Amino acid sequence: MNIKTLCATLTVASILFTSSAIASGIDVGHAWARASAGPATSGGAYLTLHNPNEHDHTLLSVASDVAKRVELHTHTMSDGMMKMRKLDGGILIPAGQTVMLQPGGYHVMLMGLHAPLIEGSSFPLTLSFDNGKDVTLTVKVRTATAMDSGMSPCPDHAMGHGMDQGMDQGMDHVADHGADHGADHVADHGADH
Repeated sequence: MNIKTLCATLTVASILFTSSAIASGIDVGHAWARASAGPATSGGAYLTLHNPNEHDHTLLSVASDVAKRVELHTHTMSDGMMKMRKLDGGILIPAGQTVMLQPGGYHVMLMGLHAPLIEGSSFPLTLSFDNGKDVTLTVKVRTATAMDSGMSPCPDHAMGHGMDQGMDQGMDHVADHGADHGADHVADHGADH
């Protein structure tokens, strides 16, 4: 077994066995956010979702009391510029697959922060899935320049980034939590995100 195969195997195992929360059959973990940069009033949060089931699931929405609006976003190229856009339909988690919310891709957008995100602090984030189940997890705030969870066992393996932090997430199951996710939002990619 070569090192990349071993890393991939360890990564999947870490998702299956060290994730601290399971919602609607989805392993959820490795939640982190960047510390606020200067006077920024928005921020991004990231996490990993693994679907061990034989059918697809969808992460429909996210909620947190740290910001006025909390939405699922992605980055797209438009006219040679990287832009963010809100995902109104949520994020599909295909059967047997892992979906990573990470810088430059899918992510949680925190708009209108009530206070700066301070390195070393944490905040709750609630995820709502397509079967009506919700899960709340603790998001740890890392440095303003962080690019992944910083805990990868195989840093040169794409699947390894940010995927083995599960045991210390302090996640709790919750139900019946919703939020008004606001109007569609499209913005240029910015450094405070």
